[in-house]
Amino acid sequence: MLEIVSSGGWLMLPIIICSIVVVGICAERFWTLNPEKITPKHQLGQVWGWIQAKELDSAKLKSLRQSSPLGRILAAGLGNSRHGRDVMRDSIEEAASEVVHDLERYLGPLGTIAAIAPLLGLLGTVIGMIKVFTALNLMGAGNAQVLAGGISEALVTTAAGLTVAIPAMIAHRYFVRRVDSLVVQMEQEAVKLVDALHNERRVDLKGA
Repeated sequence: MLEIVSSGGWLMLPIIICSIVVVGICAERFWTLNPEKITPKHQLGQVWGWIQAKELDSAKLKSLRQSSPLGRILAAGLGNSRHGRDVMRDSIEEAASEVVHDLERYLGPLGTIAAIAPLLGLLGTVIGMIKVFTALNLMGAGNAQVLAGGISEALVTTAAGLTVAIPAMIAHRYFVRRVDSLVVQMEQEAVKLVDALHNERRVDLKGA
């Protein structure tokens, strides 16, 4: 294995670094983008229970904001519900944009790696072929060792680049789809809260 890596030349180093980054990002995003952590199933029902029982105070609002990304969005809306439906919706949208930005963290670098890994492999191919033709020009076709080294570098880097790029692309598409699904769920929950409170409904915080 080490011989295969070394035969690919110096471009194998950035390709290997890219593979390590891909594994790290995938592990972190898979752990972070857990639907149970992002959009707890019973959180909206719990919030509505607080409202019905008139138990919603600043402490509960703070705990709601810190509990989950969905709770952060709901808390933003509840904190401004007394100012009317439009202000409440604006607060929810502002909080949601921040939450979505956090959910999309590291997806940009993952997509970038998926795009540049094949290019690194292609660059290795070009460099390897340059070595082959240089050897042919200087020594003719008789030096099989030099020719084999250049061809090996060309093929190994291409294979390595594709090996990194294909899983990175699949993971990028998967996580983008998961983020989109989570965003839709959060939007639905927020809309339910806004509709339940109606235009004129105020939510008074105890102690506020």
